Amino acid sequence: MTMPNPFEGKELWFAVGSQDLYGEETLRQVAVQAADIARTLNDSGKIPVKLVLKPTLKDSDSIRNFMVEASSDDACIGIVAWMHTFSPAKMWIRGLEQLRKPLLQLNTQHHVEIPWETIDMDFMNLNQSAHGDREFGYILTRLGIPRKIVVGHYTDPEVAEKIGTWARACAGWDAANHMKVCRWGDNMRDVAVTEGDKTEAERVFGVSVNTWPVNELVSYVSDVKEGQVKDLIEDYKREYVVSPELLDSRYDSLVVAAREEAGMRNMLQAIGADAAVDNFQDLGGLRQLPGVGAQRLMADGYGFSAEGDWKTSVLIRIGNVMGYGLKGGCSLMEDYSYNFVPGHEEIMGAHMLEVSPTLKTDGKASLEIHPLSIGDREDPVRLVFTATPATGAVVVSLADVRERFRLVMNVVDVVEPDGSLKNLPTARALWKPRPSLKVSAECWLRAGAAHHTCMTTTVGREAWEDFARIAGVELATIDEGTTPDRFEKDLELAEIKHRLDNQH
Repeated sequence: MTMPNPFEGKELWFAVGSQDLYGEETLRQVAVQAADIARTLNDSGKIPVKLVLKPTLKDSDSIRNFMVEASSDDACIGIVAWMHTFSPAKMWIRGLEQLRKPLLQLNTQHHVEIPWETIDMDFMNLNQSAHGDREFGYILTRLGIPRKIVVGHYTDPEVAEKIGTWARACAGWDAANHMKVCRWGDNMRDVAVTEGDKTEAERVFGVSVNTWPVNELVSYVSDVKEGQVKDLIEDYKREYVVSPELLDSRYDSLVVAAREEAGMRNMLQAIGADAAVDNFQDLGGLRQLPGVGAQRLMADGYGFSAEGDWKTSVLIRIGNVMGYGLKGGCSLMEDYSYNFVPGHEEIMGAHMLEVSPTLKTDGKASLEIHPLSIGDREDPVRLVFTATPATGAVVVSLADVRERFRLVMNVVDVVEPDGSLKNLPTARALWKPRPSLKVSAECWLRAGAAHHTCMTTTVGREAWEDFARIAGVELATIDEGTTPDRFEKDLELAEIKHRLDNQH
């Protein structure tokens, strides 16, 4: 089973600005050059959706109609805007006020080099993007419209890469706005960080979060056909190194695990959910706490989290969408233990069972069965592995800080453990947080970030920065340049900004 392509049928619309002042010949050249730029960017292979060139926008009415159409078209996940000539910005106001899709301002031009010996006023009239884009930038800033800004010649690979990263963030935003989260039971008792305002989540992210009884899942598990169970077990044999006891003396446990996975899949498909969350304190008639099934749901693009933490399941679904087709993975993660050895200051992350096998890209995970001291159920079947090293990965947390949501992100480097971890019966990752363990941990605690996180080794910080800007939520980033005093000041400034923005 593989994740359906979340980019299928999705588009970026290319809005090219000009005006009628320059005459038909100039406008014809504008259209030709814009088509060349769109074609070149599409052919770069770095943008996961098609960039669709629309007719040149030359007046207020056409701009407003364009923005209304883009905002209502489900295929369009974002607007790339470029002012080829000078496009007076007052005529963009009515349209921009209607825009409900993410916006990228592309600051480019068709020519690479100024033609020093032949340049004349005809050339200047046609090729004045440097002029037009600054007029457009002014009105966007005056209207307070957030946008991604990409500067450079359209043939520069970095330009296409940045547009591609932003397109992935747009797809993540689109997925959030269509996401349904299935909660099997409620939150883990007495835990603060897994709580949150589900109504506000739907207002801010478009995510619908609701609860279904665990025993409704149990009924789906009971109704699973034997053929589906057998197919899953054969899939386990192909994809993983299966412990011999699971194929012999503990085969019944393997069947239970496969049946639970099938039941979860069937129910999620039946109710149209893209993400799910369970709770080991509320398992109803389930015989095992879902292990391998939860891990494989994440590997197939679902959001998943444990202990009722729906906020993290939302992040994992978004991370899976943004990282689709890239090497690496996206998973539920939890900080478990520090390594304070000088020169090897690291964080060991894991969870009881639920870590996605997509974090392992260098061989097969092992399918094993071990006792679990919580949950009061039979020994669960789970995938055991160590995450493959990855530079520039991120761990992201979503916290409800009373009046708003806050995203906290730490840039990390996933590394190899110094030992075998042979007695640790769970999937895990080891990482060096930037800039250091001490600074990272202090800032994480200062921000009130959760112990549950979404780890992505596919997309890094830029995609999450783009997503936060699109969503309009605070993002506190911990990276190689972070200092505790500056980070604390940034949190204070974000608090002030939030209160000023929300004065009534």
